[in-house]
Amino acid sequence: MKFSSMTLARILAAAMLAIFAAGSADAHQQLPLGDGQVSQQPKQNYVYACRSQFRAGGARHQGDWFHGKSWDPSEKPHVRGKIVWPNAEFSVSEKGPQIELRGNGLPTNQVTGIFPIAADDPAYAFDTNPNAIEAKTLSFSIPLKPMPATEPQCLPMGMIGITLTGVALYSALDDAGRDAAAHEIQDICDGHPQGAGQYHYHSASPCLPGADKNQLVGWALDGYPILGMRDAQGKRLNDADLDACHGRAENVAVDGRQYKYAYRLTREYPYTLGCFHGKIEKATFDAIHRALGPPRRGKPDGHRRRAP
Repeated sequence: MKFSSMTLARILAAAMLAIFAAGSADAHQQLPLGDGQVSQQPKQNYVYACRSQFRAGGARHQGDWFHGKSWDPSEKPHVRGKIVWPNAEFSVSEKGPQIELRGNGLPTNQVTGIFPIAADDPAYAFDTNPNAIEAKTLSFSIPLKPMPATEPQCLPMGMIGITLTGVALYSALDDAGRDAAAHEIQDICDGHPQGAGQYHYHSASPCLPGADKNQLVGWALDGYPILGMRDAQGKRLNDADLDACHGRAENVAVDGRQYKYAYRLTREYPYTLGCFHGKIEKATFDAIHRALGPPRRGKPDGHRRRAP
């Protein structure tokens, strides 16, 4: 039996969502709210941010999924829609001392919601994200053999890594410096676009293969691997198991290469990275900035507020 590329993409996307849902019965519980956990130095459970002042932006209203200093992901609404992207592209290859990552920023074999958020979408009552998802030609390199920095490096607003499905990873912060996963209304895969149209995740997406396993899920821009939430024995890791950059020293083998450090996803804030453990090459940031260009609507990682 033959399927069109669109039909195949829909089948694969539905299968991945079903697999994650089947293994995530414990996902419906309250999580600590990360608001205020921003630092100007490496600190466990915090985001070491390059920015010390933040703009007002992101979601307009706080919903009833907040419970004091915690929030419940199962009570938070999602932007409607399950859009597939048959033209999504992503590849990883070695070239000399570098790993080359190429793609167009669209999720391969995964879905997104409908953006901009429509005025008749219930999510619009909380978040009026006016940005459309756009393909962005990404071509940048990370070190094949990453080196630890003399001291941990701060995280910028915007891209800090990329997943194996080609989706950009951002830090846990929204444009106002709050816990983005808790405040911003995202789609069923916990993703959304920023001002220049780049679709991204702020946390461990339920649509990311391997997110709840001991598997490679992506790369940080310093060249170190990002692994899923469980260790080799199947134990789910949390912040207490990790260092200030949200990683730890461990032996990791990827495509025949050996790494002595890796970042880890967790269900709790800061979800992905807390800082950069390794050295960042300026050319990496330059290539990403050229690809994205200026935001269309004023804020690089936020939403222009629109009247309801």
